Amino acid sequence: MLAVRNLEVVYDDVILVLRGVSLEVPEGKIVALLGANGAGKTTLLRAISGLLGVHEGEVTKGSITLDDEPIHRSNAARIVGKGIKQVQEGRQIFAELTVEENLRVGAHTNIKHLKENLARVYGLFPVLRDRRKRTAGYLSGGEQQMLAMGRALMSDPSYLLLDEPSLGLAPLLVQQIRDLIVQINVQGTTVLLVEQNATMALSIAEHGYVMENGKIVMDKPAKELLADEDIREFYLGLGAEGAVKSFRDVKHYKRRKRWLS
Repeated sequence: MLAVRNLEVVYDDVILVLRGVSLEVPEGKIVALLGANGAGKTTLLRAISGLLGVHEGEVTKGSITLDDEPIHRSNAARIVGKGIKQVQEGRQIFAELTVEENLRVGAHTNIKHLKENLARVYGLFPVLRDRRKRTAGYLSGGEQQMLAMGRALMSDPSYLLLDEPSLGLAPLLVQQIRDLIVQINVQGTTVLLVEQNATMALSIAEHGYVMENGKIVMDKPAKELLADEDIREFYLGLGAEGAVKSFRDVKHYKRRKRWLS
């Protein structure tokens, strides 16, 4: 199990971003982390994957453990070697390389299983197989997201951290990404899914967390979060009867915060 306990993260020795965050990602499950822009979701993923140092960040309190072994002081290469791989927001593919070259780069820590993992990725993402010789920068946004996910899978990770995989995609592509995440999980990869699209994330997750201002403010099974009045109002734009609300109707949520009362 991947576990975060009372984690605090500071940037530039001054800016406190995470304020005592705790969550658990059980092996074999999909866990969703919801929150608005600036809530601290990406910082949490950076802490787990060892990328804080690149952004002048540091864990100042708490711990991150993988099967009870602390990893929050480990570098990114060591964490990848332990089976944790992150797909960053914005895809971050190598635009000048071909699709297959991108995938081969992802296999650098697991070269001996290159053929098997390449076959797995092409099985999950047939469009990548069809475009394997195409320059990655010419792919559509949805295809680039698939490529980023496929590249991460080339090292055969045990835990996959997905940062806003549906961002900027059309509804049909969001559905495709959703279904692919389910397939990846069924094949044995544990998923921590960071999303603003609450409906998509909670529809496939077993458990969900809500983050605001660097803190976890709600922690429930995904089905209960989907039914929660505050979540429906703020993240789904729905009232108690399921009616769609305007932004003006919704924004009073920030003043109420019933779960903090």
